[in-house]
Formats: sequence, structure tokens, C-alpha cells
Amino acid sequence: QVHLVESGGGLVQPGGSLRLSCAASGSIFNVNAMGWYRRAPGKQRELVAFITNDGSTNYADSVKGRFTISRDNAKNTVSLQMNSLKPEDTAVYYCNLQRRPVNYWGQGTQVTVSS
Repeated sequence: QVHLVESGGGLVQPGGSLRLSCAASGSIFNVNAMGWYRRAPGKQRELVAFITNDGSTNYADSVKGRFTISRDNAKNTVSLQMNSLKPEDTAVYYCNLQRRPVNYWGQGTQVTVSS
């Protein structure tokens, strides 16, 4: 079993920054990738970014150039640095851990971008 806990969400003004963190615990081995998803009100869940075991990254087009994902494999943590935040970034952000064929999810952390 794997348990994921997110932290770092909050309220920021447009143009501001937040850093989200996710800590994994439990049966952590043979992890393929970790990443972040988000779900905004009235929208489907979407992939924000993910990072693989070898450090390869992928980003949604809407966040490229603004968000940066990083991972500490030894500590089983993943972070998301979010800069130049926009109101449309407002969503619940969820940490994801993939160990094929299983995906594990955190409970989510709220990010609100508003003036």
C-alpha cells in the first residue's frame, strides 16, 4: 500500500508563486513515475506534469514555462514549483504515484489564484 500526502496549497494573487510538495510512504519500490494532476470546478481532471524515474519530465501546454516538477527518489517526494500563476490555475491539485499497473492518489490540496 502507498500513502500520498500533499502540502503547500493556498491563496495567491495572479502572478504569484506557490510550491506544492508530496510525500509518499508505505510500500515504495519500483516506482515508474510521479506527477501532479488538477481538477478545476466544472472541468475534468487533467495532467499538469509528471516525472519518471530517470528524470524525464512532461508538462501540460497550459503550464509550460511556468511550472517545474522535481523529484527526490531517495526520499520518495515530488514537488511542483508554480510561478506566474493565473486565475485559471485555480483547482484542487492531486499527487499521483505510478507503479504499473497501479496508480496511487493523494487527497489533494486547494490552489486558489485570485485578486
